[in-house]
Order: sequence, then structure tokens, then C-alpha cells
Amino acid sequence: MAKFDDIYCGLLKRILGEGREVENRTGVNTVKLPSFGFSVDVGEEFPILTTKQVFIRQAVLEMLWFYQAQSNDVRWLRERGVRIWDEWEIGEDGYWNAVQMVPDGSGRLVKKQIHKYFGVEWAHTIGTAYGWIVRKFGLTQELISKLKNNPADRRMVMSLWQNDYLETAVLPSCVWSSEWDVTDGKLNAWVHQRSCDVPLGLPFNVTQYAVLLMMLAQVCGLKAGTLDWSIKDAHIYVNQIDGVKEQIRRYDENGGGLDAPKLWLNPDVGDFFDFDNSAECRDVKLIDYKHMGKISFPISQ
Repeated sequence: MAKFDDIYCGLLKRILGEGREVENRTGVNTVKLPSFGFSVDVGEEFPILTTKQVFIRQAVLEMLWFYQAQSNDVRWLRERGVRIWDEWEIGEDGYWNAVQMVPDGSGRLVKKQIHKYFGVEWAHTIGTAYGWIVRKFGLTQELISKLKNNPADRRMVMSLWQNDYLETAVLPSCVWSSEWDVTDGKLNAWVHQRSCDVPLGLPFNVTQYAVLLMMLAQVCGLKAGTLDWSIKDAHIYVNQIDGVKEQIRRYDENGGGLDAPKLWLNPDVGDFFDFDNSAECRDVKLIDYKHMGKISFPISQ
């Protein structure tokens, strides 16, 4: 049975059992744990949930948007049928609009209409976040160069959190840092997440970083190793609790998850930037992916 389901459903149970309900900027309260961490061996088992369906194509394309296309243009995703960033897209007029909770100066949060001007040159983007940071600092190219030419380097870090560009980002990176090392011919990564929507974000994030690890390992002549994950503020929005309980019910009634699938990468690809990023995502396939069906969770902006 899939080990990632054990970790993930254990986290869901712990949040519901031990978490504290708090306010946040979205106006929808969360139940949170201050921190959580886990480790999966990607070389042993590909980490994708089976207690609910995870859409691998969308997850991989979002990752390639960041690290391969190095883009902040939401239209790149939409052209490929991926709409998960639509709510954070800057409008044609250069404004981003949302209703959020903001500090009133006395420590309280009050609801306010956000009408933030980024400039028309930023239309259709998410500002200076994610792929924009990757491109500006050449993060992917630098990491690949080190993996190939100096695999013993202890400074293989990709940081999407750059203080100079936070104010001009619609949503500063949640998964903000990854550290990489090569040990015994295996590529390992440690990923840091400052804020984690566990029902919606975490299944996508873990799957896409596992794919990234496997892609980088392949093009750098390495084997896939471990993926360690650390979370600050692991939360469930209160309007997601019914769906979470359904997933826990599936897990408990089945005595765990289903058998984990295998991930296939096109073995002919020898350059990370050559992996297909079309809507079909032809160089990535899940083999024998069995799951217990889709669970819909609302997004809090």
C-alpha cells in the first residue's frame, strides 16, 4: 500500500485532533499545526495519493511552469488547460483584486477590498514570484550545472523567497526553498514550505517535487533518492473539513491506501529543458495509478 497515504492521512488526523482554529488573511478560518515534517524515498516509491485522485498532468505542468519555462504568465498554464492560478492573475488594467483580511493596526484582522496596482506591464502574470524569480537568478541552470560538475557541493539551494521582490508578487512563494545533495550516486532534496493548504496544496507539491527530483536525476546521470519535507503552518480550511473526513474515512475503511503507481519518464530525454511541456505532457506517465476518486476542495484566496 502507498506509504505516502499513511503519512498524509496521519497528518490530516493530527490537524483535526490537535490543531487550533485561527483567523487568517483569506477570511476563512483554518485549523493548523505550527509545523510538520516527513520523508519519502522517491527511488523506492513514487509519492502520489491513492485515497483521492491527484491530477498528475496539472501538477507536472505547474512545476515545469516554474522551473523549465521559468514563467509568471498565467496564460501559459491556461493554454494547457491548467487554471489553478487564475485567482491570482493581474488584470489587463494592471490591478489585482481580492477581498482579504488585513491588520487594522491593533492586532485585529478586518475585511477589506484589495485593489492593488502592479502596472499594465504585469498584466496576466502573478508578478515577481515563482518562475520570475527562477529566471531572474538562473536557479534551475545553476543547480543542474552543480549537479553535473560538482556534485559534492553543499551550496545547492534554490530559494524562491527574495525579500526585494515580495511586495511586487501577488502571492509570495509558499513552497519557497529546496536544498539538494548527492550521496552514493543518489539525488536527494529537502523542501521547505512556509504555509501549507494540506488538502489542496500538499498533494500537488509533493508529487511535483518528486517528479522534478526524478527528472533532474535522469538528466544528471543520478538515481532518485529521498525527498524530505518541512512545513511551517500546516492547515486545513474549515470549509474543507467535510472533504478531509471523507478522505480519512476511505483510508480507514480500506485499511490504508491502494498500491502505489510507478512514474515513467521518457528515457530518451537528456536535457531538463527538453521534457515536453505541451498540454499532453508526453514525457511523463503514471503506470497503474489506482485511486479512490476525486474529492473537491474549495480554494481560499
